[in-house]
Amino acid sequence: MSTPQWHRLGVVAELKKQSLQALQVGAVPIALSYGDGRFGAILGTCIHEGGPLGEGTLEHDCIVCPWHGQMFNRLTGAAAEEGSAAVARFQLKEEGGDLFIDLEPVTPSQPAVKPAHPLTRAIERAPGPLRVVGLSTTAMNRQHPRFSTSEHLLDVALAHAREACGAETRLIKLNDLSFRHCEGYYSKGADTCTWPCTITQQDPADELLAVYEALVFWGDVILVGTPIRWGAPGSLYFKMIERMNCIQNQITIANRVLIRNKVAGFIITGGQDNIQAVAGMMLTFFGELGFQFPQFPFIAHSRGWTAEDMEENVKQVRVSAELREGACALTARCLAMADGLLRAEQPVTSTERGGRKAHPI
Repeated sequence: MSTPQWHRLGVVAELKKQSLQALQVGAVPIALSYGDGRFGAILGTCIHEGGPLGEGTLEHDCIVCPWHGQMFNRLTGAAAEEGSAAVARFQLKEEGGDLFIDLEPVTPSQPAVKPAHPLTRAIERAPGPLRVVGLSTTAMNRQHPRFSTSEHLLDVALAHAREACGAETRLIKLNDLSFRHCEGYYSKGADTCTWPCTITQQDPADELLAVYEALVFWGDVILVGTPIRWGAPGSLYFKMIERMNCIQNQITIANRVLIRNKVAGFIITGGQDNIQAVAGMMLTFFGELGFQFPQFPFIAHSRGWTAEDMEENVKQVRVSAELREGACALTARCLAMADGLLRAEQPVTSTERGGRKAHPI
């Protein structure tokens, strides 16, 4: 072992006043902690995504990363739940009332050894017919589901895609999935919003994985059905798209477009009017992800603000040949556009080719 090279951190009495602090010694970030009469010094960069450990919190003898919650023993650097994983730890000494550190690690950082998450694989479209994903965002009682007008028209659209257009289809009902709300990692710092989503990486029970798989890897056409709730899409729609922030952020953070040559269309129904505003919100968001739209990219139905007899609304949608024809025509337009994109192998329009990390607008 080489002779220690000591670097002064400060006055011991002052450093004891904070249980955890971030220090920079030359080019090395240090998470310095104090408790039970002992100082601890570990590398201040988390081995997960580089979070600043010194800006985290202390729980017993563990430092909790402020970005994604990874925990490391403040004295040894060992990860709490990652086997042999650890961040580097450093030797300290007190002398003359001051605290010093040797920047030669006593033990080095050791990344966690984990199998690659399935969403980290290369995005390659498998051969086969066109594929249509139906996303129903209607919320209802799971044990006693009611009739959903938007889901009904989504079923009509998917049946047309299969039976008349020869496409493969998947229906995903958000109401059947158990998934957590977005927890605002992006608000802590841009790089904390990861792909795959941090929640999806950390929680094997989080079922939004099915949506990520369908949108990024499987589908050529995405049809989203939503009710109108107080002039906006339903709450499950917003819960889903907040978690899709990780897809859009890959463009601005990593210069990487995940949505390539894919088409989106929308089915919007409700007991009150505000169709254009709802469609505008949906078009804007899915456009920001990278989806493209056919001419006339949505169909909609509403009986207006004063129509409180919702049973009549349901009856109309059930029997409306016009709405069924509209759902089929929307599907056909989306499939025709997707087919053209795939045949032409359209180049990706993104910052990937421009060499700059910026929003494509």
